[in-house]
Amino acid sequence: MTGRNGLRRVTYQHTIEYEVVNSHNLFDPRNQDLLSVGKIDHARRFVVVDANVENIFSVKIQNYFFQNQVEAKIITFPSGEEYKTVESYLSIAQELDSFPIHRKDEPIIAIGGGVLTDVVGFVAGSYRRGIPHISVPTTLMGYIDASIGIKTGINFNGSKNRLGMFAPPQKVLLDKSFLKSLPNRHILNGVCEIIKLALIKDAELFCMLEAHGAQSVVSQFQNDEGGAILDRAISGMLDELQPNLLEDDLARKMDFGHTFSYGLETRHKAYLFHGEAVLLDIAISAQIAMKRNLLSDAEADRIFNLIATLGIMMDTTILDPVLLWHSLQERTYHRNGEQRVPLPLGIGRCSFVNDVNADEIESAVKSLEDRIVIKHGII
Repeated sequence: MTGRNGLRRVTYQHTIEYEVVNSHNLFDPRNQDLLSVGKIDHARRFVVVDANVENIFSVKIQNYFFQNQVEAKIITFPSGEEYKTVESYLSIAQELDSFPIHRKDEPIIAIGGGVLTDVVGFVAGSYRRGIPHISVPTTLMGYIDASIGIKTGINFNGSKNRLGMFAPPQKVLLDKSFLKSLPNRHILNGVCEIIKLALIKDAELFCMLEAHGAQSVVSQFQNDEGGAILDRAISGMLDELQPNLLEDDLARKMDFGHTFSYGLETRHKAYLFHGEAVLLDIAISAQIAMKRNLLSDAEADRIFNLIATLGIMMDTTILDPVLLWHSLQERTYHRNGEQRVPLPLGIGRCSFVNDVNADEIESAVKSLEDRIVIKHGII
């Protein structure tokens, strides 16, 4: 096609395709899932492993590649949001550059939580303008959220995920046995994202959490019911992501819980986990939805009863209405000039609004504090 000034318009379509696969005992040399992408004969792999995972599985990981005759450079990445930085990105890139791998058939392997898979995915997406990678999430947050999408990035200039890109993995390998090594707080951190999905999209998943969530948390999701909850949550997340992978439509259900949490995480990054901030956002959003008659008292009671039953503690003392208002304003820039705030429309459905104001946020915080103290005592 030729434009008005005689210049050619270039059009190119690119298909995004990747697999999300349940696996088990990934570091058993007989399990070929880690090597199912790329060449194996005379192959090399660059592997980035979370420090906590390395402490537990170091020997098994090394033996896996040795037994399969794959030369692997294994580097350790420290745990924690504070390492999601430019410095970490450059450090991994420098290590990778000293261990040259084939650009197309020797994928990077990222084994760890959401911070690690975000950073390594960003390295993979930008090194030589893009090389393949495999994600192996080892935290519940990574398992049901961070690793199964295609967003990667690092924090910059005091803002979360300010630098990043869409860099789909070639494969995501899910082995829920990794969850057995997690502290309870990390399990609950991931559960908050499952609550988000259930409340905004999937009433049946919400019922599953009510019936089996507490038992699943105790078992670290190793029981059958916990596995069913995980599978349904992942399928639901992918159902939402797949039609809008590049976020052309900015009214996203998955942004529920990610409006006010942005400011909370930024201010309290040394204190607050991502899921904990998301849950506080969910609670505030539920209060706003109640005031707008989008959510009934009975439905709100179900939400807060579920939170209490699962043993999740919410610290409402850190809720500063001014901070939350500024967070909403920042998200409005991110959402291209409109608030596009997702609010629950009952349980399992969603509404988007563009007129949340500062007074409404302040009222929601006060109502939430009263509810927590009076009805549940889960401060």
